Amino acid sequence: MTAIAENKVLAETAARQARRVALIVAVAFFMQLLDSTIISTSLPQMGDSFGVPAVAMSIGITVYMLTMAVFVPLSGWLADRFGARNIFLVAITLFTLASIACGISQNLTQFVAARAAQGLGSALMTPVGRILVLRNAPKSELLNATALITWPALFAPVIGPVLGGFITTYLSWHWNFFINIPLGVAGLALVARYIPGDRDSETRPFDWPGFLWTSMGLASMLYGLERIAHTEDGALPTVALISTGSLVGWLAVRHLVRAKNPLLDLTAFKVQTFAISTLSAGTIFRVAINATPFLLPLLFQVGFGLRPVDAGMLILAYFLGNLGMKTVTTPTLRRFGFRSVLVVNGVIASLSIMACAAISPQTPQALVVALMLIAGLTRSMQFTALNTLAFADVASSQRSSASTLSSMLQQVAMLFGVAVAAALLNLSQIARGVPALDLVDFRIAFLAIGVIGLAASFRFLALPPAAGAEVSGHLPRN
Repeated sequence: MTAIAENKVLAETAARQARRVALIVAVAFFMQLLDSTIISTSLPQMGDSFGVPAVAMSIGITVYMLTMAVFVPLSGWLADRFGARNIFLVAITLFTLASIACGISQNLTQFVAARAAQGLGSALMTPVGRILVLRNAPKSELLNATALITWPALFAPVIGPVLGGFITTYLSWHWNFFINIPLGVAGLALVARYIPGDRDSETRPFDWPGFLWTSMGLASMLYGLERIAHTEDGALPTVALISTGSLVGWLAVRHLVRAKNPLLDLTAFKVQTFAISTLSAGTIFRVAINATPFLLPLLFQVGFGLRPVDAGMLILAYFLGNLGMKTVTTPTLRRFGFRSVLVVNGVIASLSIMACAAISPQTPQALVVALMLIAGLTRSMQFTALNTLAFADVASSQRSSASTLSSMLQQVAMLFGVAVAAALLNLSQIARGVPALDLVDFRIAFLAIGVIGLAASFRFLALPPAAGAEVSGHLPRN
């Protein structure tokens, strides 16, 4: 009985530590994601401050994204070489100091340099934070830990635009960056106090060719995808960037497969649960659910003719649905398992996206709000299930590379979702030969995006019934 009691105490202690680490990492993720959503509300005011047009301020977003793309592949190696905790502390420090530099910038050049530094901090923060969670959470606690670090991605978009608008209106745009100071200081104190140090016992030599090929390919691909939504300069540069990114990416994969000590260990893709949830069906489904937040504000403002504030209230219902599902995600996955949830919930999520094609300005507002809640609830469930299943069967030696690869592919899916949605709207408008978007263009886009989600949902049937059972605790019947 003493041994049983001791094992129970050890398990409870490990569970508390896993939840504590996940919450601390979530604080840093929240700071990072809040910064990404809050800046867009103050671009015109920042342009006035710097004496440049508001459209010129978009370079701050582009530089941030490209810097992230260049340095994300480096994060796993750094975590193994110097310790994930140490690199996470560096990432938070760099991001916080860069936020201060953004807030005190006097011109566009200074601001762009500060945003590049912020992008570097962000590139290290996300994958390294996930590595810390993976190293401190036993498999039985991985589901709860992943749910905790997923909430910032669901909560930050809810308050970011509202908070940014309030700060810009009643204070100044500078405080949109200064707000990161208390969050960063709190994150540093919590990491230093509660997260144990760690370092890989076997240090790999740095793979310079792998870093250059991977970074160049990812940066070209992401910049090309980002440009699809902005066609002012024509299609040729966009096509050239995406083509270059694809070619360089292929060269990077070829090198990583052949190299003796590759920067990224691609053997994680041999793990079925990681490959399906991260690379194939998971990436395709993420494209669908990342397209929706881009389409909905346009639908309500351009298609319905609503004021931004009224459109924002409807979008709020969508993101509140994201938050509302968090309390039932874990018990649902434990009851039904990953395979059933990803298929059934994926179908419901896809149908809710397609249902957006059926609403109009005449649709009762209560019905629209209900649809937004359902879409948000199912989006949240699918995100958490995918993010947890991805690491359910990954070996400890593969975790650093798997976390980095997951972050890279999620960035691609996010931008590709916006790119596909923008392309569908543009193609529909061109095919109809009209000068402006209409409600019918949005209907076509939502239907097409929903079909993409449906196709990905049925692809999850390739998972075995017991997929991730050690993590979910679900025991399928024979």
